[in-house]
Amino acid sequence: MTTAPLVLLDLDGTLTDSAPIIRALARATFVELGLPDPGGDGLVGFVGPGLLDGFTTAGMPTELLPQAIATYRARYVAEGIGATRAFDQVAEQLGLLRAAGLTLAVATSKPEPLAVQVVRGTGLAPLLDGVFGAPPDGVPSTKAGVISHALDVLGPLVPTDGRVLMVGDREHDVHGAAAHQIACLGVAWGDAAPGELEAAGAVAVVPRVDRLAAAVLAQLGAMQG
Repeated sequence: MTTAPLVLLDLDGTLTDSAPIIRALARATFVELGLPDPGGDGLVGFVGPGLLDGFTTAGMPTELLPQAIATYRARYVAEGIGATRAFDQVAEQLGLLRAAGLTLAVATSKPEPLAVQVVRGTGLAPLLDGVFGAPPDGVPSTKAGVISHALDVLGPLVPTDGRVLMVGDREHDVHGAAAHQIACLGVAWGDAAPGELEAAGAVAVVPRVDRLAAAVLAQLGAMQG
């Protein structure tokens, strides 16, 4: 019996419209710690790679990073999870992929327990075969590590013929997938800078949510060809 193709999906900026919430909570964290509000321009690239990288890039002093992450996380649990919604038409697109017989799983840099809560809260859980995320805050993690974790746990659901595809909105999704010789399909509705995904090596960039299923199926079909 042939194993179904596997699609790994990023969460923030790919399935969920969470960037405005994440940036607002990050700005509030700076203010709570007595630092100047970095504004939206100061948080370019904050969403996606994980809080340690995000706060470092945004200029958070090194000595305050642990406190910043703890402060942000408390706010996110209290305010962010419940406010997070899936992008319009994401559920329909995942439904089309499920109907096509694909295995679908989230692979995110968000800590795994929080990712599970977000997926449940958005109503996407029934459309997914697993949710895989980073270890707890303070434990070093990369997107490549998250993907490795997902592949290990999924085990027999991982095709041996190479039909595995990552879908994400940032360059670290592309690089993390490449570490496992997995192609990455970029999405244009996330938090990437113009040209970021193409420069990182994404096999293509999907322009709109309503084209996601068709683009995934086309890419997987090309792998068979």
